[in-house]
Amino acid sequence: MVFDLEIVLRDRDSPIAERSVHAGNDAPGWTELDVQEILKTMLLAVDRAKNPASEHRVVTLRGFSWIVEPASGGVVIAIEIPTGAVVAGPFDIPQARLDALITRVLAASAANRPVVH
Repeated sequence: MVFDLEIVLRDRDSPIAERSVHAGNDAPGWTELDVQEILKTMLLAVDRAKNPASEHRVVTLRGFSWIVEPASGGVVIAIEIPTGAVVAGPFDIPQARLDALITRVLAASAANRPVVH
């Protein structure tokens, strides 16, 4: 499945457009694993735009704001991090379903973090 990304870095005025390929399920049949891969793809795209010479990239699914919004042709996922923002899509999946999938993926990721009391 091919989808578009639009990246806006904090220190740039113009967006960067990319096209990405997801080898998993098409959006209507997405699982948590598919959504996890899409989110990681989005975060990696921001890092590549900010640090094109870097070869070592590690992705964690925490520390960002996100939203699923209706768009022409489906819905988009928007992520904002201190470096900038990225929007991916549109995806042919109901907004509420994608929102729930992202919530579950991030909750599962948070369960693996150490807790300090």
